[in-house]
Amino acid sequence: MTPARSIVERGDVRIEVFGQGEGPIVVLLPSLGRGSDDFDDLAGRLAGAGYRALRPSPRGIGGSAGPMTGVTLHDFARDVAGVIESEGGGPAVVVGHAFGNWVARTTAADRPDLVRAVVLLAAGHRGYPQAVRDSLTKCFDLAAPHEERMAALKHAFFAPGHDPTAWLEGWHPELARAERAAAAATPIEEWWSAGTAPILDVQAREDAFAPRAGSAKLRAELGERVTIAVIPDAGHALLPEQPEAVADAVIGFLRGLPA
Repeated sequence: MTPARSIVERGDVRIEVFGQGEGPIVVLLPSLGRGSDDFDDLAGRLAGAGYRALRPSPRGIGGSAGPMTGVTLHDFARDVAGVIESEGGGPAVVVGHAFGNWVARTTAADRPDLVRAVVLLAAGHRGYPQAVRDSLTKCFDLAAPHEERMAALKHAFFAPGHDPTAWLEGWHPELARAERAAAAATPIEEWWSAGTAPILDVQAREDAFAPRAGSAKLRAELGERVTIAVIPDAGHALLPEQPEAVADAVIGFLRGLPA
């Protein structure tokens, strides 16, 4: 099913959206400094299962543009809200991978009228080791030697035995700087709880950003509206490592939501 490209405009912001399928809306938000093509596989599976999969490209990638300085997570959430409104207002399920889950949760907190539920894919804990942060930074150093970037990808993003070659490309340092600054400018209490939306917390068992010791923390904090799904043999990248298992978890959750 070939995605259709469209542009959603709001003031000085233009968001390029790739949409496919028909049915309830599912919006897919990528990881820090990465683009919507990380969701190629999941979007196709969602469309095949009877959902409308929308992949907005973050500002600064492809046909998307908008202010990249002086912004907060609420600005990125408004981009998502504009995409949902362009499709009739949903409400939609918003899926966020890694950094994208922060934007998903902010959207749910700011616009509960537009968000039916939130899915967190490889959501890191509130704090993680400095060595992992350093590896993440190295991934964005496009001038670094191949061996160093491969080692950083393996450490930060992939479970042991998985080949990270496919993720050597697709990094956008300028976007990452803007997203990091937006996160730093947004108090965590404004978005952490995702409003009152139901949450599926899809955890990668080998996630360097989310050690297993903290796997139950979000449910303990937010209660029974949090459902946990654990994907074995996967790291923080998750999507390229276990595409079928991720799709099964997400689609199973969607089908269990109230009509």
